[in-house]
Amino acid sequence: MSVRLTLDIPDSAFSLFRDDAARFAREMRIAAAVKWFELGKLSQSKAAELTEMSREEFLDTLHRYQVSPFQTAPGELAGELKDD
Repeated sequence: MSVRLTLDIPDSAFSLFRDDAARFAREMRIAAAVKWFELGKLSQSKAAELTEMSREEFLDTLHRYQVSPFQTAPGELAGELKDD
């Protein structure tokens, strides 16, 4: 099952992708998934599903956006290591 969303985007926004609405929509979906993953709102698997990518492709995309694939903050990791 899927939900169709309709967004009103100014024509000038498409200049980034040479007036290709489909490419713009895909890149917007990817950017949102990457950011939501970075904020801890989506897991890797859910973000991959949202972008219609495999998990491996999504991990490559995180690298392209310079976002860590790890969701544990350095302070949290230090705390976890202390508990062991």
